[in-house]
Amino acid sequence: MNLSMIERGQALWRPVEATLRALQAPAQLAARLYVGSVFFRSGLTKLRDWDITLALFQDEYHVPLLPPDVAAVAGTTGELVLPVLLVMGLAGRFAAAGLSVVNVVAAISLTDIAAAALTQHQFWGSLLLALVLWGSGAWSADAWLRRRLSPSA
Repeated sequence: MNLSMIERGQALWRPVEATLRALQAPAQLAARLYVGSVFFRSGLTKLRDWDITLALFQDEYHVPLLPPDVAAVAGTTGELVLPVLLVMGLAGRFAAAGLSVVNVVAAISLTDIAAAALTQHQFWGSLLLALVLWGSGAWSADAWLRRRLSPSA
């Protein structure tokens, strides 16, 4: 393989890489919107009938180390506050990490979780992990604040 073949390969790859780089911000936004909506809707469901929510935390969800009423308040609060932060991309890594905890606790708290439900939790967890690792992206309040507060801007 000679150098010109490598250079041609690199030249062919550059626009692909540029396109992939350009798709990062919309992909991060899509992940934030999708995961945020899942958890926010779950929190709203819990608020609709608080007595049923308390009963579920008493009988179905066995959250380790927390009394059921405390777990219900903490879980519902997390499902309502963290998704808003995540969707805005404000403290995005914090919100994604917090929702990761909510996600893991939800998955392990159900004594009999269906395989399809577990797969959903794993998918949400993978999206949240990506947001923790790579951040909220260029289309986020975090990025806007960085640009705004940067001394070089």
